[in-house]
Amino acid sequence: MECAENDCENEAAVRLHIPWAENRVVCTSHARVLARQDGVVAEPLEGVDWE
Repeated sequence: MECAENDCENEAAVRLHIPWAENRVVCTSHARVLARQDGVVAEPLEGVDWE
């Protein structure tokens, strides 16, 4: 599964639970930035190879 962010072809590894928008799956790079916003919860996806 690909990252939900525009122009990103990395594999999604994290599901972001966003109170003011739809939840989305993103790569680890986007998750690091987006999960810093108040209220956003990052949940690692099962079965994703982290190496």
